[in-house]
Amino acid sequence: MRLPQSDHFNGKTFFNPGAMKQPGLRDLIKWKMTSRAAEWPRSVAVSNDPLPPVPLGEGVVATWVGQSTFLLRSAAATVLTDPIFSDVAGPVSWAGPRRVAAPAPALEAIGRVDLVLLSHDHYDHCDLPSLRRLAQRDDPLVLAPLGHRSLLEAAGVRRIVELDWWQSHSCAPGLEVTLVPARHWCRRQPFATNVRLWGGFMLRAAGRSIYFAGDSGHAEGLFGEIGRRCGAPDLALIPIGAYEPRWFMKQAHMNPAEAVRVHLEVGARRSAAMHWGTFQLTDEAFDEPVRALKEACQAQGIAPGTFQAPLHGASLRI
Repeated sequence: MRLPQSDHFNGKTFFNPGAMKQPGLRDLIKWKMTSRAAEWPRSVAVSNDPLPPVPLGEGVVATWVGQSTFLLRSAAATVLTDPIFSDVAGPVSWAGPRRVAAPAPALEAIGRVDLVLLSHDHYDHCDLPSLRRLAQRDDPLVLAPLGHRSLLEAAGVRRIVELDWWQSHSCAPGLEVTLVPARHWCRRQPFATNVRLWGGFMLRAAGRSIYFAGDSGHAEGLFGEIGRRCGAPDLALIPIGAYEPRWFMKQAHMNPAEAVRVHLEVGARRSAAMHWGTFQLTDEAFDEPVRALKEACQAQGIAPGTFQAPLHGASLRI
């Protein structure tokens, strides 16, 4: 399907309005030649606590499975964001970053999934083996930005809705999702950069609103606009990891101080951190994002517990 040009699509590829050019191959080589990544643990413990009960009326229970995968359970639906249950984030099972924290809970411990929110095509967010297992087991509806249909169909997904920025879809009574902009990019293979769109989601379910930021750098005005147009979320799921070195990562990944700015700008009542401590993608230490998040919250006068960094497998209820 041929898409019309817009302020973020030139007829062939998508782009971030007003953003600087993304780092290229030469920059990648410079990064790898001039810096050393911190040493991470080979594995870390995760919570084995049973999942809390699903709220009977209003309310949502959010459980951090790992990376950007959240399990959101309510009377309206069971939702997964960017599901990755594989051991490796890469094109094949033996090539790519290996996870240090097992999925908590494992997919087998999760009941039927009704809806999947997919933010973009990078391997640590769009894991085709996980999507294939979900498609075979549950046949969920998958919402994704423009351009993902053929990729998802190749994984056996049958029920697909593609959205452009600011478009909404009513998934079921009392369950509505809006795709919102993010500052990021897409590529799964050489010579296919930004042929698919990226984004975050605003989910409204069981009397609550949840903002899932996907993967994003900080952009002036963007998150305030999301809050104004979609309303202040009851819970924001915000990435805090994969940000060093800043000169290379700043355009696509926010650091913890910028994540706190997003929390404030979008107007979130509460926030939970994600995209840290699961796969080593960049140079910062395993626990550095959590330490830096605590410092940034203190610097902004944010009350303890308002912006949390839950452990793998931990749940919170809104």
